[in-house]
Amino acid sequence: MDMSSIGKNIRKKRLAKSWKQDVLAGKAEVTTSYIGMIERGEKVPKLETLVRIINVLGATSDEILEGVINRGYEVRMSEYMERIGKLPKEEQNRIFDVLDVMLGHKSN
Repeated sequence: MDMSSIGKNIRKKRLAKSWKQDVLAGKAEVTTSYIGMIERGEKVPKLETLVRIINVLGATSDEILEGVINRGYEVRMSEYMERIGKLPKEEQNRIFDVLDVMLGHKSN
């Protein structure tokens, strides 16, 4: 099981907030070097620390564990659907047309 995706997902959420590692570390009550080790996949945080990091980031466990848990693809699909839902209808239809072609289905 590749646990390095936990760190990558934490980094992705941290960067989405435009936080430096020291900001996340301070809020999660850990050292900056520890956050760096987690993000590089060198360390896997204890459950208590992971929960603190997830809460500080305002993330869900599914988002952080995507790539580790077997149902991670559902998280990605829900993120895609949320992003697509924010697009104008014309752009949504173009995306669905591409998906139809890629999946070998014809839309009516």
